[in-house]
Amino acid sequence: MSSREAILGRVHAALTDVPLGERPDDVPVPRDYRKTHTEPDEDTVALLAERVADYRAAVSRTDRAGLRDAIATALSLRGATRLAPPDGFPGELLPPGDWEWHPEPMDVPALDTMDGAITLASAGIPVTGTIVSDADADQNRRALTLIPDYHLCIIRAEQIADDVPGALARLDPRMPLTFLSGPSATSDIELDRVEGVHGPRTLDVIVVDPTSSEQP
Repeated sequence: MSSREAILGRVHAALTDVPLGERPDDVPVPRDYRKTHTEPDEDTVALLAERVADYRAAVSRTDRAGLRDAIATALSLRGATRLAPPDGFPGELLPPGDWEWHPEPMDVPALDTMDGAITLASAGIPVTGTIVSDADADQNRRALTLIPDYHLCIIRAEQIADDVPGALARLDPRMPLTFLSGPSATSDIELDRVEGVHGPRTLDVIVVDPTSSEQP
């Protein structure tokens, strides 16, 4: 018996007591597990910034009025001049200056020549210090955030959920999701941390707070 036959045989055996006409939505799945590990009055934005920084990513906060200047500051500090934004990145956020913007799509060799990528995000998980990308037009395909050595990611405060279940509820499960917890790193060899192996060596995150006029 081949491995394929063995796996399919186990699947078939596990489904023998399932009625032929039953669909997945016919059987409710219990959702009574704990939804969050944050306290009701906890500042989840500050917690995300703290946890992301624990992963050796640089985190800054600004309001929407100061976002373009914050982007310019982050790029200047990294010496990044050739940047790849997604094709749906808001053009009004790109700061004026000597930067070269090379919008997607690009092939892998062209992406590899970029100093970095700049994207938005879809959700944030403060408990784990994770930012989620879903390959929407302002984030694009996964290669954009894996090939360049530097990634500048922008997330709005209102996109930050309490915990993993809350973040997943905001995401489309049909989209290709990428969970970013700091820059790419591994400690597989003798527990020595090596960064930049499977993705960007450097990650900067800008958290965008609402402007004062938008706050309740």
